[in-house]
Amino acid sequence: MQFNLEKSIQILERTPVVLKQLLQGLSEDWTTPNEGPDTWSPYDIVGHLIHGEKTDWIPRTKIILEYGIEKSFEPYDRFAQFKESKGKNLQQLLEEFETLRKANLEVLKSLDIESNLNKKGKHPELGEVTLSHLLSSWVVHDLGHIAQISRVMAKQCKEEVGVWEQYLGILK
Repeated sequence: MQFNLEKSIQILERTPVVLKQLLQGLSEDWTTPNEGPDTWSPYDIVGHLIHGEKTDWIPRTKIILEYGIEKSFEPYDRFAQFKESKGKNLQQLLEEFETLRKANLEVLKSLDIESNLNKKGKHPELGEVTLSHLLSSWVVHDLGHIAQISRVMAKQCKEEVGVWEQYLGILK
């Protein structure tokens, strides 16, 4: 699918709702386990999404629109959530994510995106990227983390499904 702002917003605006419906009110048995060393729990993933709302998608969009490749993006701290989420419960994180996403989508809608989709920015590791690449990645990033949360939660039942494990690809 070629990038389309309206279609992208359809996903981006739903992510907080999907996560709230999936995670809100669940016991920590569902939301705090991960898949092992150097992996994230659903709680960690929501914190990661919050950090992205603050420092990644809209700030980088603005850099592309204002500076193009003349100014490199700030490096992204993929682990900032471990510090930033300390002392917060999952409900607080879900509400913070919803608030930040709503505000960011309002900003996105106010910007001249359509006529600048091919404008380039400079990623500190990947080099030149277009605004279209950045915004498409935002959508795929959301979908990837929704899938990751589902997978992490499903694996909490891996031992309990018995012989059905062979039919449950999410457990692989």
